[in-house]
Amino acid sequence: MNPSAPSLSPRLGLVALLKVSFKPLRLAISLTLATLVAVALNPIFETSFLSVLGRTLFVGVVVLLAFDIAGHWPLRWVPRWVAQLSAVCLAAPLATMLAYLWVVNGDVRRFLQHENLISGFMFISAASLIVGLILALGVLYRQRDHQARSQELAFALERSTLEKQALDARLRLLHAQIEPHFLFNTLANVQQLVESGSPRAAPVLQSLIAYLRAAVPTLSDQNATLGTELALVRAYLELMRMRMPDRLEFSVASPPELAGLRFPPMALLTLVENAVHHGIDPSETGGCIRVDVSEQAGSVEVSVADTGVGMSETAAPGTGLNNLRERLHAFFGDAAQLQMLAETPHGLKAVIAFAKT
Repeated sequence: MNPSAPSLSPRLGLVALLKVSFKPLRLAISLTLATLVAVALNPIFETSFLSVLGRTLFVGVVVLLAFDIAGHWPLRWVPRWVAQLSAVCLAAPLATMLAYLWVVNGDVRRFLQHENLISGFMFISAASLIVGLILALGVLYRQRDHQARSQELAFALERSTLEKQALDARLRLLHAQIEPHFLFNTLANVQQLVESGSPRAAPVLQSLIAYLRAAVPTLSDQNATLGTELALVRAYLELMRMRMPDRLEFSVASPPELAGLRFPPMALLTLVENAVHHGIDPSETGGCIRVDVSEQAGSVEVSVADTGVGMSETAAPGTGLNNLRERLHAFFGDAAQLQMLAETPHGLKAVIAFAKT
């Protein structure tokens, strides 16, 4: 009479097995069922109720222990459920026989000559066998259901882990394509100043060195935040303003409480670069770049707007923007968006939208 079956090692020690089998709840359920069997059988017995109860309690404990031992017995050629059901079938009559041999002090002949003892043995062993098998089948079904759910959860966890690893590899690949693009564009700006003999070449080069010392360690930081990205954008725009002080103005505005949000490194910097090189640089009068961050109804918008030449004269999106879209989807999910909008009277506005998590 087994109310539940634990998941233990097949080579469980005897002491540990006894502790598991005779846990208070398990033992209480088995003894309660044995008591109910004794109550049901008592009217057909001539002996006292306590005598019948003692026999059924003994049989119940033995069947419980046999079920657990069979469940942890290292028999590779026999399915565990077959061993457990077989153990119940054997333990019920054998335990009943031991109980009756105790009554007759081990005298088998006396037992065989006493019809009441034989009929009592038949009733108790049959009742114990039926109740034990019903409970054993219930426990085995519950075990199988639990194992199926555990296996399903394990498969789901493994699938989630593999998907995360694939996503991380994809992000690293896209990031590796963007880093050289940023560095070469920045160095090209310094090269133009040096070749033109501009007196601003030396200060700009010093600013570039200081900027790269701060920026390069963060390029591969997968735990980058919106705050660190905004700091890099400010430093980059300061560097660009030194290159063209009369043609570039900028502003960066963001609520302080959003600085800790996770944000893909160099995603915003890519948009600012495009605004400088495709919006402000081609314009004879230059222009202004505005970087704004806002939140509304759990959605965050990060925008980069410029008053440059505008969308009609801006080069078609290249590797940087295409990779940026893929990185945003990989980083924030399918809900992330990147939109390119025309500004009035001229200019371009890029907007990144994603759900706040």
